[in-house]
Amino acid sequence: MLQHPKVKGPSVGLLGFSKGGDLCLSMASLLKNITATVLINACVANTIVPLYYKDMVVPDLGSDPTKQKTTESGLLDLVDIWNNPLEKPNHQSVIPLEKAQGPFLFIVGMDDHNWKSGYYAHIACERLQAHGKDRAQVIYYPETGHCIDPPYFPPSRASVHALLGEAVFYGGEPRAHSRAQVDAWQQIQAFFQKYLNDEEPVKHSKL
Repeated sequence: MLQHPKVKGPSVGLLGFSKGGDLCLSMASLLKNITATVLINACVANTIVPLYYKDMVVPDLGSDPTKQKTTESGLLDLVDIWNNPLEKPNHQSVIPLEKAQGPFLFIVGMDDHNWKSGYYAHIACERLQAHGKDRAQVIYYPETGHCIDPPYFPPSRASVHALLGEAVFYGGEPRAHSRAQVDAWQQIQAFFQKYLNDEEPVKHSKL
């Protein structure tokens, strides 16, 4: 990316959603020249498949499919299936985000039914503080589900999951979720302007 003619440098920012969020968390923790990272409803541990980097292997967090629920509409609710990153057997899955060079912004939908995004953001903040780092910035959006897209995208409350091949419930109340998408987009741009362009943000969240 730094060699791309449209990239100003000298560093880059990352934006990741869901599984892409924990991949960006890993990249920020293990690679150089990444000075700002935004995570949208992401896990603080590596998920779904093991992560391989040089001689390092970060196992996946693991899950218990027996804990999945089904909504009245017949959609799968996965929020409770994931193992707890803070329990000892799962410690190796937690991403060493304290090694990152730059700050983090966590965007959290408080009605996320894919996984416990707010809890994971809390773990991230506690881990950073425990290693003498600044807390991550966290913005919580009430009545907002898992899929926080750019502004004016129709809220995605359910879809067929790419891995499971079944319809999954993501949560969110349409009006609140739509407002969150508008605000989150502004917050993300302000965050990158501050840490990539050295510009002070001009707008604060009102939600």
